[in-house]
Amino acid sequence: MIGAISAGAVAAVGVVSPSTVEYLVIAGGGGGGANTGGGGGAGGFRTSNSFAVTAGSPLTVTIGAGGAAGVYTTPNATKGSNSVFSTITSTGGGNATSGGGTGAAGGSGGGDSGTGNQGGFSPSEGNNAAAGVAGGSGGGGGAGSAGVIAAGAVGSAGGAGSSSSINGTATTRAGGGGGGTADTYFPGGLGGTGGGGNGTNGASSTPGSAGTINTGGGGGGGGTQQPPNPVLRASGGAGGSGIVIIAYPDTFKAATLTNLTYTEPTRSGYRVYQITASSAGTITF
Repeated sequence: MIGAISAGAVAAVGVVSPSTVEYLVIAGGGGGGANTGGGGGAGGFRTSNSFAVTAGSPLTVTIGAGGAAGVYTTPNATKGSNSVFSTITSTGGGNATSGGGTGAAGGSGGGDSGTGNQGGFSPSEGNNAAAGVAGGSGGGGGAGSAGVIAAGAVGSAGGAGSSSSINGTATTRAGGGGGGTADTYFPGGLGGTGGGGNGTNGASSTPGSAGTINTGGGGGGGGTQQPPNPVLRASGGAGGSGIVIIAYPDTFKAATLTNLTYTEPTRSGYRVYQITASSAGTITF
């Protein structure tokens, strides 16, 4: 006679769905402004190690795109797009502006040559942008810290991102973009650690650096060279796209992912789904 299978044995062979999962949801970063523009704010950063799920119920996953960069004719950038996992929404990074306007709010705030704008939401997803200084624009806020106000006519640095080990490797994401500057000799602001793009100065028409894809990093601001030199106006950098990462113990069965682009990083004892693109996608446990 075949004996009964214990509940523990069933779980061990991976036929039971998890009741809770870990998540990291990062939105797209804001674009950097042109013509001595500010740095884009990082995409919102939300994480938890205990999110309730129901077996067999598909959950929506959306990966937010990075915001478009500002260009010479349209110097204000655009905001990053939201990323979604089920009921969890991370807010797109605030876009940077140019010409003295205030950067926009977002998961983290976008910067400009005026003042940095608040970026955190409730629950907190990020931080403020840095205020600009004479000749230099503000850096975007990051998930881990606010943009760093510059000393002198340089672009302010973007705020640092936050680290997560959900995929088995400690990785910093969601850094703010550095601000651009109009000065020929002083540099643009550095992007925040975690994918923030660098700002540029007025020495050339080199665009600000884009935020790194799948980090939610903000784009760097472009510089402007002023008369008596020939006027050179630089575009900003685009924001980096977001990411969604889900993890749970590998004693439970594998999830089903539909219309999602993903990898499965190695984390001892866990199933991990690192989702980098989506098209009306779902995950079912």
